[in-house]
Amino acid sequence: MTKPTLEEMTAEMRKRVGEDSGFGHTVKFNFGDDGVIFIDAKNVPHVVSNEDNDAETIVNIKFGDFCKISDGSKDPTEAFMAGRMTIDGNVDAGWKLGSIIGPDRA
Repeated sequence: MTKPTLEEMTAEMRKRVGEDSGFGHTVKFNFGDDGVIFIDAKNVPHVVSNEDNDAETIVNIKFGDFCKISDGSKDPTEAFMAGRMTIDGNVDAGWKLGSIIGPDRA
């Protein structure tokens, strides 16, 4: 299976987040040189883009690891404990992300 592109993952996250998830936070997934996915779930309808905006929570992760977490082949807790993912800012919001972007939302 080939790794999706940033654009494909952004579209998938847009679908998973929907227009009104009730999440109520802003989050940026920072993939370093591979770009970002920004989620504004404070406003309705929600916005999911590749703009490098300020966010309450910043999840620093390699794009490949993000794809694996999103498809369920990698556990986010294990990625965090192994140092493959860090969360800056509102850590509680970071942990709630699974409920709106996890593989069960696909």
